[in-house]
Amino acid sequence: MNAKKTLGIVGGGQLGRMLSEPAIKLGYGVIVVDPTDNCPAKQVGARQIIAGFRDEKAIRELAKNSDFITIESEHVNVKALSEILDKKVNPSSQTIELIQDKYKQKQFLKDSGLPVADFVEINSVENARLTLAGFGGKMMLKSKTDAFDGRGNALVSSVEELDAAFLRFEKRELYAEQIITFEKELAVMVAKDIKGNIVSYPVVETVHKRSICIEVYAAAQIDEQTIENARQTAEKAVSLLDGAGVYGVEMFLSKSEILVNEIAPRVHNSGHYTMDACATSQFEQHIRAVTEMELGNTEMTAPACVMVNILGERNGAIALTGVEKAEAIDGVSVYIYGKTPTKVDRKMGHINAVAGTIEEAREKALKARKLISI
Repeated sequence: MNAKKTLGIVGGGQLGRMLSEPAIKLGYGVIVVDPTDNCPAKQVGARQIIAGFRDEKAIRELAKNSDFITIESEHVNVKALSEILDKKVNPSSQTIELIQDKYKQKQFLKDSGLPVADFVEINSVENARLTLAGFGGKMMLKSKTDAFDGRGNALVSSVEELDAAFLRFEKRELYAEQIITFEKELAVMVAKDIKGNIVSYPVVETVHKRSICIEVYAAAQIDEQTIENARQTAEKAVSLLDGAGVYGVEMFLSKSEILVNEIAPRVHNSGHYTMDACATSQFEQHIRAVTEMELGNTEMTAPACVMVNILGERNGAIALTGVEKAEAIDGVSVYIYGKTPTKVDRKMGHINAVAGTIEEAREKALKARKLISI
């Protein structure tokens, strides 16, 4: 009998935690690199190397003790990962490096023939002002790197707002995107195995506030042709990227046209609903993909599911209440990530609610959210 193989994960936060659980159930050992003592992944059985995601020494130690390596976040040390030649790193370091730079990612998608919103590289205040005028007086100014959950983005609709954003983003490399008038924001989780075989999950609708995902509706309430266009676009995008794993493809539906917003080379917030509404969760699927197993069934096992994020509403110590009452609601599951302290808009957990319709599922999820305080 073969000795137990080990999966190494760069990152042990909530995604690392939710990856560790199915990995352990599938018989793998798990070791993570994370700077937070007793990180969420360690709380569910992973071993931990306490170090930052970019720590070369820690990544070498991770490689020494792992048979397979993957990531929780794209904000990692790509150079260190690229030097792990005798290990299976997925997705590839080249893919992670491309996606780390949102401008390069956008250019890659455009050059590959995928539909994206207009965008322009910004290298000076003068260039930015001309771009603002060219985009009709309104645009999104974005940092090329280290931007997530709205951090590193600024909506500007005047020269004054633009100048203020430039001061805030001092020393960052920037680009600008045209503001899209969209009907819905969509997302598709796409899985690719080591051999390049691809399967996708249902197209979902995502709802954002302050550039943070707050709700996901599975499946999206859109016509069949739009569903097929979104699925094909997402699968094509992932087919162009090197490396196995689950990828989150975020898109806009604008006047019946699908536009790719960005891709995450990892499990993603828009796929959390799969934990309760699909035959194989995105987390188990990712483990299967990066450890050379067969991909699992992606079909929904419930008519509808709504995911609601549990975001921090204050800064301070954890004071969790209401979970048992929330889970007493039929069809509701609550996931708390084990992060501390709580902070305003920090993702502290999520709720999945399954039901016969999106409306019923959303009603249950929001009722459960009102019962929970963290």
